Amino acid sequence: MATDPLEEMDRLGRDGIPFLFVVPYDKSEIYVKPLSELEGGILYKLEDWRNYPPKKREKPYGFLKFPASFETYKKKLEKVLEEIRSGNTYLTNLACKTPIETDLSLEEIFHYSRARFKLYFKDQFVCFSPECFIEIEGNSIATYPMKGTIDANLPDAKRQILDNKKEMAEHVMIVDLMRNDLGIVGSDVRVEKFRYVEKVRAGEKVLLQVSSKVTARLPEDRCGHIGTLLGRMLPAGSVTGAPKRSTVEIIAQTESYDRGFYTGVFGVFDGESLRSGVMIRFVEQEQEQLYYKSGGGITIDSDARSEYEELIDKIYLPL
Repeated sequence: MATDPLEEMDRLGRDGIPFLFVVPYDKSEIYVKPLSELEGGILYKLEDWRNYPPKKREKPYGFLKFPASFETYKKKLEKVLEEIRSGNTYLTNLACKTPIETDLSLEEIFHYSRARFKLYFKDQFVCFSPECFIEIEGNSIATYPMKGTIDANLPDAKRQILDNKKEMAEHVMIVDLMRNDLGIVGSDVRVEKFRYVEKVRAGEKVLLQVSSKVTARLPEDRCGHIGTLLGRMLPAGSVTGAPKRSTVEIIAQTESYDRGFYTGVFGVFDGESLRSGVMIRFVEQEQEQLYYKSGGGITIDSDARSEYEELIDKIYLPL
């Protein structure tokens, strides 16, 4: 039996055994377990795939966030802009760790939240993500990079986000990066849908988020190479930047905390198909304190105040 978790995914896929995987940002401490052996304290939802009965909200809740000051954030952003001006990166996803307070437990947050992809993991963290990483159906693999967010209540919000040159440049770079990543594992890479807009509920706000769909063809023995495929594609381009290798180094030098499972991926292989989500919209427990990790993409055209406000807007419970 394989001891390396990526090799274990390959083995389980080759044998047609359904399993759950949870991969942290740096690919350390990967969790892989057949669904038939899944222990308590782990709940997942990937669209209509789930391992729990739905629950209704049973009590009101409070939610407070305590973000770092604008001056603190601006210093980090300036470091990223300096790297961009030096040609070391074109796009960097800069994320922060924010203390929060709420009356809800992590498990209650999981049950009450509305999201396409959700994971509650052993009372360590919960994520409620709108972003798919990859889907595999038959010999087709698809990824849905998500870049660009705006308050849906702003006047003519859809036109604003689609016409914004900074957001367009950021999105094009991520789509290009994901085309390259799919080209590493598959063939006949195509952008099937470019910059379509979806609504996402963000607490009391409704946001518009911009995504694209990129597809490729996989070989016939695809199920026996799931771990290998993930190992080659991760970390996800939408939560790192471009070019990926140098940008990952810049993130490590700039962010003052360990991302851990935040911006990693989780997913389920059902014996034939695979679904996975990027672990954004993420709440983590450290001792008695809850932290919310959130971020956004930085380009040469980024405005510090706008990026700071977007970062804070992403700190919410989608209940």
